Amino acid sequence: MAWILLVIAGLLEVGWAVGLKYTEGFTRPLPTVLTVTSMVASIGLLGLAAKTLPIGTAYGVWVGIGAVGAAILGIVLFKEPATLSRLGFLALMIVAIVGLKATSGH
Repeated sequence: MAWILLVIAGLLEVGWAVGLKYTEGFTRPLPTVLTVTSMVASIGLLGLAAKTLPIGTAYGVWVGIGAVGAAILGIVLFKEPATLSRLGFLALMIVAIVGLKATSGH
């Protein structure tokens, strides 16, 4: 169950990271409310997952999901560069996330 909570927390982190772009410096009410809600939910779920998972693993996976997801959505939504090297490093981050899961002992 902790891993499910952690994945949801990571996906919410993607949501709030991308949501920051839409808040325009927290000047737009609806995107701001959605972004802040996603932040609180993401950190709350991370905290619940960390009750049973090692904190280094939980935090590393949470940050990794957020970083990979935000980078991919940046490419898709904001026309950020999708160079071969950038995609390669994103692939390495995915390998690292899977590696943390595989070696966590949970």
